[in-house]
Amino acid sequence: MTKIQTIAAQAVALMDLTTLNDSDTTETINNLVASIEPKLGTPAAVCVYSQFVSDAKLALAERELQQVKVATVTNFPSGDEPLEEVLNETLFAIERGADEIDLVIPYKALIAGDERKVFEYVKASKEACGTQAQLKVIIESGELSDDLIATATKQAIDGGANFVKTSTGKVAVNATLAATDIMLNTIKASGKKVGFKAAGGVRTVTDAAEYLALAESIMGEAYLQPELFRFGASGLLKDVYATLNES
Repeated sequence: MTKIQTIAAQAVALMDLTTLNDSDTTETINNLVASIEPKLGTPAAVCVYSQFVSDAKLALAERELQQVKVATVTNFPSGDEPLEEVLNETLFAIERGADEIDLVIPYKALIAGDERKVFEYVKASKEACGTQAQLKVIIESGELSDDLIATATKQAIDGGANFVKTSTGKVAVNATLAATDIMLNTIKASGKKVGFKAAGGVRTVTDAAEYLALAESIMGEAYLQPELFRFGASGLLKDVYATLNES
């Protein structure tokens, strides 16, 4: 196996294979799950809208891929929903079988100077998840200054996030290496076991390699496992499999 193929194999195991489009249907979800080729590697999770969680669970079970987690999103993508609605969304998603909840923080409130609101949304969502689901917190880094990226990451950690995630993939700037650097250093400084997810714009094995190298340089090689590092991606799987199929 070449070096780039080794990276590709690593990337697929760290991937949240994602479809979050308004046009999604049960067929979309079935096709997403059907795109997984276990001989070439399986993703850590699939990420879908809440109404499709049970469809994803069923499609994975039919292919004996129950080890693949099902993630969904809350307060997505605007970050503007009232907290009560966000918590209801969370509970419904868990009832449907969601293993992971990707919460968008109220990042516009943070920009306006309200750090406390971010903490409240994270803490309450974490309590709603209980022991049934992991909480991954989306800070929408592309909309924030460097200082606010660090602040949002810290508030997410303090609120109990299991992961801090860059982006929704629905704004102009999504995951960047610069934001990743800030977020990982903030996680490291906290001294807590918190994961990181780069989402949006990671489309090739070459892209993935840059994030993996940066994460390893800051957090160490042991950090590069599905329990602590993820890619949120829709297009990455195709390039990963193409790379692994090269003779």
